[in-house]
Amino acid sequence: MHFPEQHQRNLPILDALRECANKNHTAFYTPGHKRGQGISSQLASDLSSSPFKFDLPELPELDNLFAPEGVIQEAQHLAADAFGAEQTWFLVNGSTCGVEAAILATCRAGDKIILPRNAHSSCIAGLILSGAVPVFLNPEYDAELDIAHSVTLEGVATALKQHPDAKAVMIVYPTYYGACGDIRAIASLTHKHNIPLLVDEAHGAHFAFHPDLPISALAAGADLTVQSTHKVLGAMTQASMLHVQSNKVDRDRISKSLQLLQSTSPSYLLLASLDAARQQMALHGKYLMSRTLQLAAAARTQIHQISGLSVLECKSTPGFCTLDPTRLTVTVSGLGLTGFEADEILHQELGITAELASLQHLTFIISLGNTQADIEKLVSAFKLVSQRYQKENLTYKKPLWENLFCKMEYYIQISPRQAYFAVSESVPIAQASDRICAELICPYPPGIPVLMPGELITSQALDYLQQIQAQGGFISGCADKTLNTLRVVRSSDLAPSLSE
Repeated sequence: MHFPEQHQRNLPILDALRECANKNHTAFYTPGHKRGQGISSQLASDLSSSPFKFDLPELPELDNLFAPEGVIQEAQHLAADAFGAEQTWFLVNGSTCGVEAAILATCRAGDKIILPRNAHSSCIAGLILSGAVPVFLNPEYDAELDIAHSVTLEGVATALKQHPDAKAVMIVYPTYYGACGDIRAIASLTHKHNIPLLVDEAHGAHFAFHPDLPISALAAGADLTVQSTHKVLGAMTQASMLHVQSNKVDRDRISKSLQLLQSTSPSYLLLASLDAARQQMALHGKYLMSRTLQLAAAARTQIHQISGLSVLECKSTPGFCTLDPTRLTVTVSGLGLTGFEADEILHQELGITAELASLQHLTFIISLGNTQADIEKLVSAFKLVSQRYQKENLTYKKPLWENLFCKMEYYIQISPRQAYFAVSESVPIAQASDRICAELICPYPPGIPVLMPGELITSQALDYLQQIQAQGGFISGCADKTLNTLRVVRSSDLAPSLSE
């Protein structure tokens, strides 16, 4: 469906919401604050009552998110046209519910899905909800920088050859650091096996609007993509979109899955922000992205020239074909600082807040909301940090765990769903080897799960985790933060019904 450009000026949800908010009537419907009249005085002082006038339920004029026939349907059609999809769903529970819905719509209990080891935790939730069995691929890993990139075409090809019964392939594109793999080739290969390519494109909603950005997942041939419209565009936090463009994904199952995963009381503030973000990009996207790219280029050039600092550049490897230039990753280890230390200095002392801190780096998102003044402040702050902390002839000492990462092997014993619902128990880490893991354990760096529900705990994995912990890494997901114990499945209590 393609609309003339003048149709992209329409704001069906926002217009209807404004009309309802300004209509003089007595409200006997939810929410309880009754269009802002019942909010606390402190909240009214801090936010004013204006947003609450627009905080309305699914009134007849405002359509129904799960069975749209009016303004939501029109807004979703306009979004599909703007982003290059055949059909678009608005998401009010973030990209998390979109990723979960993608897995639920393509995989049933026992079905295999090929996906990267550095997938978002929502993928694990999707596996638990669906009962699907993961076939994990290690992403390409830069041991020098401690950064995981994308999976490679070769890795996907090997997995498809070994598991020809897989029902779908899912990839992350781009990664948190902006790295993009060879999505065109992966889409082509996946389609040769007549299964869909699902893409977690949470950080790539802007790709469709400028030729100097990486190709969008849909333009590259993906069958389904999930985008966090709030992360890099102008929607409110938690507002996202799911796009489909082929018949390899059952659209009715997408709708039914989203009914399970989304709130039955969707926020019209979020829906209106999606509507407005779409209109903004459809009309002014190229200009806004041109300005954003100029700001990002200026920041990259100037920071690269600061002594002791470097910036992440594309290395043109199989798992790192292109880089989103609006994603700026600065390596600070040359200053004798960790990324965590530099983050605290910038945030606490200099008024600069990064998106992500890691052992060697700080990552910044430069978007259409940033200004020239923002870039000048960022560059000035890094100059001050460099002058204060730079150490001559400093050589970064690689952690011992780096050589272990690429040798890690994973053994799925039962599905994540089975492990999630099984009875678990805590055991000393010395007794955990060869037991089935019941929790998701993810060390930073490199931010990739080493163990997850349903996997066999190996001595190799335990050694890896203990080395990371001993050298100052952070481990998330485990119930015991000290890593003295791990939660494992109590094998004798596995119910027969969990083996479906």
